[in-house]
Amino acid sequence: MDAILLQILNGLDKGSAYALIALGLTLIFGTLGVVNFAHGALFMIGAFCAVTFRGLLTLSHKATEPSGTDFLGNPKFDDVLYVQQWFGESTGAWMIDWAVPLSVLFAIPVMIAIGFIMERGLIKHFYNRPHADQILVTFGLAIVLGELIKYFYGANPYPSPAPAAFAGSFDFGAMLGFDPNTIIYPYWRLIYFCFAAVVIGAVFAFLQFTTFGMVVRAGMADRETVGLLGINIDKRFTFMFGLAAAVTGVAGAMYAPINSPNYNMGMDFLVLSFVVVVVGGMGSLPGAVLAGFLLGVVESFASMAGVLEIIPGINQIIIYLVAIIILLTRPRGLMGRAGVMED
Repeated sequence: MDAILLQILNGLDKGSAYALIALGLTLIFGTLGVVNFAHGALFMIGAFCAVTFRGLLTLSHKATEPSGTDFLGNPKFDDVLYVQQWFGESTGAWMIDWAVPLSVLFAIPVMIAIGFIMERGLIKHFYNRPHADQILVTFGLAIVLGELIKYFYGANPYPSPAPAAFAGSFDFGAMLGFDPNTIIYPYWRLIYFCFAAVVIGAVFAFLQFTTFGMVVRAGMADRETVGLLGINIDKRFTFMFGLAAAVTGVAGAMYAPINSPNYNMGMDFLVLSFVVVVVGGMGSLPGAVLAGFLLGVVESFASMAGVLEIIPGINQIIIYLVAIIILLTRPRGLMGRAGVMED
């Protein structure tokens, strides 16, 4: 039982990242009808927002030490962090320690701006083009973005530590009545799952309970009719592209302590995110979230040592096998709508 619970926790952890990326991807496809193969790159950029924000917080300048001079009579200099100089030593140290959570506030406007630029500068020219054209141009954009990150940040991963308060592990088993140290799980992975749940809930609440969201959902169902009512649905869909980029970006920023950001991490999540979207059903937001968590749990169980002893390497292909089985039995995915990508 303890091994099963541990794998469920691992699956929810992986599924949180899959679900957030797939949610943003489905928002774009459901509103604009664009197959965005650059979406994994947005996850990568979000992770590097955390790296950049921490770099800004650790900027320093040389200042003369009050202790005097060295043995040669030269003045001593010390590195003084700007953030500690401006906000005080204790507050500055706290901000650096909590750089990853605080980077979410930095990532949101940055990712919205990037989303607007992508949509207005490139994506809008491919609305009426075949999906194959959309895939080619967005995949090329993903490669360009990856190479830009490699040029400015290098090829090596950037460690992004979680706050010291969440650096350890939580005795999950003891809370459930198991023996101590039976189920130990990192705090930050639990935080990431809770964060994903909050973001997913906020997106669904926005679409369900706000006037803006209801108009967007109506436009997703029948864009032409909404346009005939005098509503500029294109502007609302452009905003949704920015929102989708922000959702994926903050997912990447909070994921930085789990997987050190590198220029190739967008490609690592790209194919998996599309598998999640297809399994959930193209254009279905609940389907994307459900499939994300489902495939995360399935992949986690397939990674167990006992399973790998019986079927070596099954953890590398299990997601694709599940996708094949689901699509053979339900061609539209778990919660797909009729007519989506069936022309």
